[in-house]
Amino acid sequence: QVQLVESGGGLVQAGGSLRLSCEVSGSIFSIDAMAWFRQAPGKQREWVARIASGGSAQYEDSVKGRFTISRDNAKNSVYLQMNSLKPEDTAVYYCNADLRRTRTDYQGRYWGQGTQVTVSS
Repeated sequence: QVQLVESGGGLVQAGGSLRLSCEVSGSIFSIDAMAWFRQAPGKQREWVARIASGGSAQYEDSVKGRFTISRDNAKNSVYLQMNSLKPEDTAVYYCNADLRRTRTDYQGRYWGQGTQVTVSS
C-alpha cells in the first residue's frame, strides 16, 4: 500500500526555521503534484504550498517569501523549508501526493498523518 510519512516538525521560536520532509513509499508508478496543508486547533485545514511534477511551485499568500517547497523525484519526497516562522504558523502540517497508476490512469490523492509545528512568541 501507499504511505506518506512526514518528519521535521518541532518547537521553534518566532523568527526561526524548520524543514519538513515527506516521503512516499509503496507501489508507485509516478507522482504528479505534491502539496502541503496545515490545520491549527479550531480551524479548518488550509492549503500552504503545491509543487507540480516539473517543479513549478505555488504558495498561499501568508507564506510567500518565507516558505519554499521542493521535491526530489528520485526519492519520492517533498520538502517544505520554513523560514521567519510566526506564531500563526503553528499547526499540524500534512503532505499529500497525487499518484498515477499508469500513464493514463490516475490512482488517487494520498495523505500523510501530519507533523506538529509549534512556533512560540
